[in-house]
Amino acid sequence: MSNALTGFVHSTESFGSVDGPGIRFIVFLQGCRMRCQFCHNPDTWNIGGGNEMTTDEVLDMALEYQDYWGTKGGLTVSGGEPLLQIDFLIELFQKAKEEGVHTALDTCGQPFTYDGPFFERFEELMAVTDLVLMDIKHIDRQKHKELTMWPNDSIIEMTQYLSDIGKPVWIRHVLVPERSDYDEYLIRLGDYIATLKNVQKVEILPYHKMGIYKYEALGIPYKLEGIDPPTADRVENARRLLRCEEYKGYQVS
Repeated sequence: MSNALTGFVHSTESFGSVDGPGIRFIVFLQGCRMRCQFCHNPDTWNIGGGNEMTTDEVLDMALEYQDYWGTKGGLTVSGGEPLLQIDFLIELFQKAKEEGVHTALDTCGQPFTYDGPFFERFEELMAVTDLVLMDIKHIDRQKHKELTMWPNDSIIEMTQYLSDIGKPVWIRHVLVPERSDYDEYLIRLGDYIATLKNVQKVEILPYHKMGIYKYEALGIPYKLEGIDPPTADRVENARRLLRCEEYKGYQVS
């Protein structure tokens, strides 16, 4: 293993049905710089933790389930923030494409930059990425920083770049009462998404409390204490303001 490129993997899911089209093998990479208040996987934050694996090891695990994918399924890499391990991602997706596997990247885009070697590596990654699941946490720069501890500059830059190159994208937005669930911000986000040329689906992900026990176990203060998940009416309102019905979903060629 010492001579092979390795990455740090938090966990995997064999039969994912919500992180891309069809049935998918999901790889959750370890490490994230953002500290989203609603994150339900704070155990993925630590950079350098997790299980060290080669790309061959990960792909071999995924291919065990290839018979279940049909024509739409494939491999999705999520996190944490997978772009923090971009070299590992490139090699994994290159090998996956050699096997005819559909590849999807679930990211918030926080590490994106046009500077230095990252952008060249990112272009290599996009050449072997079929679909990007783009998480936009908040459309307002300051509110994004309050919610995640980072502004959204790099995220908007990456989203725009993906539009410019025509890379198929699903936009995902976590709806959090008292944070992002305000009509003003939802309208702004809906208007922004409408300017993009590559959006094939828009998903509302309602905030939930299923990860609170992890904060308790890790000794991390939970900053959304006392905030309940959005009501069905508010979720439907967000779907309307983000114009979700206008986007028809992803077609695997």
